[in-house]
Amino acid sequence: MIDMVIPLQHYLILGVIVFSIGLLGIILNRRNLILMLMSIELMLLATNINFVAFSSDFHDMVGQVFSLFILTVAAAEAAIGLAILVVYYRQHRSIRVDDLSQMKG
Repeated sequence: MIDMVIPLQHYLILGVIVFSIGLLGIILNRRNLILMLMSIELMLLATNINFVAFSSDFHDMVGQVFSLFILTVAAAEAAIGLAILVVYYRQHRSIRVDDLSQMKG
């Protein structure tokens, strides 16, 4: 059986690509809040890829522990963000980011 090892650079390149897609999603789409939340999730996923890649390369568990913390924060952010959006949509019948500026104060 052939043992293939994927080099660290490939994981880092993948992390940069995923992070860039998330950053472009935030920059290019400022109107839909759900797509902005999905872009933030992509950026968090890219940091997880990098943490796990470095953790595996250095044979240390710290990166994987940080990755688990990031996953819990991302899950909480998604749940709370979607709950706020559902309540806001029920009251205003819109989730456009431009309309959310009324919530200030």
